[in-house]
Amino acid sequence: MKNLFTILALVIVSQVFAQKTITFKASDGLEITADLYITNPETSPLIVLFHQAGWSRGEYKEIAPKLNKLGYNCIAVDQRSGETVNDVANETFKKAVAANKGTTYVDAYVDINSAIDYAKANYKKAKKLIIWGSSYSAGLVIKAASERKDIDAVIAFSPGEYYSKLGKPKDWIESTAKKITVPVWITSMKLEKKKWWNIAAQIPESNRAYFLPTKIGKHGSRALWDEFSDSAEYWKALKEFFEVI
Repeated sequence: MKNLFTILALVIVSQVFAQKTITFKASDGLEITADLYITNPETSPLIVLFHQAGWSRGEYKEIAPKLNKLGYNCIAVDQRSGETVNDVANETFKKAVAANKGTTYVDAYVDINSAIDYAKANYKKAKKLIIWGSSYSAGLVIKAASERKDIDAVIAFSPGEYYSKLGKPKDWIESTAKKITVPVWITSMKLEKKKWWNIAAQIPESNRAYFLPTKIGKHGSRALWDEFSDSAEYWKALKEFFEVI
């Protein structure tokens, strides 16, 4: 009987933290794949997580459950620009290739906005909607926040002007950042500050916060992975931001 209770307890724990993979349509008809990490009440804040270049929603396999423990529900999204990380293939990228659709960073902007639309439509009771980007998607979430009025906060890991070779102005993100009216938290490797400071400087000071690690740090959201010795420093700074939004 004791062994039975142990097994049941393990099943319950696995269910609590299990992810569910879903699909929904982008505004141009492409099917987007995402993982749900919904373990808290439906009124809890919701974070929509976007990955960095060449990767997938697998960037958040370790991060999202920790955000759950902090009281946040999460959706980790495959954008059409990316491939594989942590043994998780980017299904949206595969479908974009099959449909002969573009897979550049700029092409992925439709996925950012479509995922936000999905979150707003399906999690209406969430008291806050936070969008989180990593590397190229960090710039895109800042862009989205400058153009939309239905976002409550932004988290950007290693943003920058990564889009000029794709036909966008060199200040594509910076030029609209001054329109942001919600809290934005930016972080990166220490030496990457020069890549995003001009963007951050345009955000009204009352809405702008940033963190730089004591040592070198890591690029993108992987800075939070346990395998890196300074991940706890990033987590501490992130939690402090959560406390004020």
